[in-house]
Amino acid sequence: MAEVDILVIGGGINGCGIARDAAGRGYQVLLAEQSDLASGTSSASTKLIHGGLRYLEHYEFRLVREALTEREVLWAMAPHIVWPLRFVLPHHAGLRPAWLLRLGLFLYDHLGGRKRLPATRALDLCADAAGRPLKVGYRKGFEYSDCWVQDARLVALNAADAAARGATILTRTGVTAVVRDGDHWIATLTDMDTGASRTVTARLVVNAAGPWIDEVLRLVPGTPDVRNVRLVQGSHIVVPRLYDHDRAYIFQNADGRIVFAIPYETDFTLIGTTDRDYFGDPAAVRITEAETAYLTAAASEYFDKPVTPADVVWSYSGVRPLYDDGASKAQEATRDYVLKLDGDDGAPKLLNVFGGKITTYRRLAESALERIGEALGKRGTPWTKGATLPGGDIPLGGLDDYASRLAAGRPGIDPALIHRLVRTYGSRTETILTGAAVTADLGRDFGAGLTEAEVRYLVRREWAKSAEDILWRRTKLGLRVPREAAAGIDAFIATLHQT
Repeated sequence: MAEVDILVIGGGINGCGIARDAAGRGYQVLLAEQSDLASGTSSASTKLIHGGLRYLEHYEFRLVREALTEREVLWAMAPHIVWPLRFVLPHHAGLRPAWLLRLGLFLYDHLGGRKRLPATRALDLCADAAGRPLKVGYRKGFEYSDCWVQDARLVALNAADAAARGATILTRTGVTAVVRDGDHWIATLTDMDTGASRTVTARLVVNAAGPWIDEVLRLVPGTPDVRNVRLVQGSHIVVPRLYDHDRAYIFQNADGRIVFAIPYETDFTLIGTTDRDYFGDPAAVRITEAETAYLTAAASEYFDKPVTPADVVWSYSGVRPLYDDGASKAQEATRDYVLKLDGDDGAPKLLNVFGGKITTYRRLAESALERIGEALGKRGTPWTKGATLPGGDIPLGGLDDYASRLAAGRPGIDPALIHRLVRTYGSRTETILTGAAVTADLGRDFGAGLTEAEVRYLVRREWAKSAEDILWRRTKLGLRVPREAAAGIDAFIATLHQT
């Protein structure tokens, strides 16, 4: 029977962030994820590292300040998957007045200690290129800074760094029973593919199961059947690229919500998100026709060329496990996180993680380690600020220069492929390219430049076990790789498991 200090249940951004921080402080950590890393909420975000401009309207100043501060911290940690993005906010007559937008953006610029990101500026949409895709009625606007992130990769890199520091990461492994036994927990771990089970003892359990957090609580004998989280569905659509420049848009809607239109994977535009209460199985969430209609109508209110449901090339939905604070509307429910440490004196503790957002995951993990230290005895000190994630040891703003130097040293390999790899793996690209002098040395191309060498790396270094893991989470090459290629990828992965 394996023995660890901490059992983390859930392989989303919060679980992997806590596992990384704890392993780096010397705790013995095991993380169990019932599916793939980032297979739930953490891969279904709007892909933003942002302060949350609209949260100011709900007076969530602490959350906004913390999130604004984290933007540049995360950018420095992982400059290969996090990069700055400018957002254009057109003024819509009849909605929020221009003075209110100026005030909100002034607070946004000064609340979080912005250092590297450019400040807000006013735009003349009649003269600026950002106005060209918009209807002629939009004349005035503002431009401000936030950051973009490859969300599922952020999760995988936290897991990889946790493993490098001694943590055990188990995917496709469900926690099917967890009981207190004296001063420790006994948990049953079940392989979701084979059904085989084993047990592990832990001094403390972290419940970071996201939308399934209440289901995990129900495994604990004596826990009342309570509803701690409000499940809110958020859906996004992807359409062919709507404009030529590299800025994003934030659109106000008459219902008080906002919708983003963001450059996505070079050739596409991502539009989202929705907010609606969800009551089903989180694993079964799918975009509805009403959500598609809402997003296309919101975009068409601003863009000169209407966006229609027929334009949608891909869509995705996720369930946000927001802490149930009794807000009347889904969009008003707090995005802040809540940590609750349960357990009587002398009994092993259960740390429940409610809510949270990708931008503040690192701070959430630090807060969780404070509570863990109270229960298990403090080890180490906060260390993740300034510590790069795997592949992130590249100077800020130097990604393209690094890719160019790498390509210059390997003239036989397609430079566009190297550029994509660097934007995905950073300095770890060199591991993928080891021994390759020409592109053909990387093995079979499954489509869109996805080679055997890249698949091999993802299986051996990032817990990828299927074509879906690779095409839609470790990368977004599913937008380009032919559907029929998935079977070939799965077959190749099977051969890797045999060696």
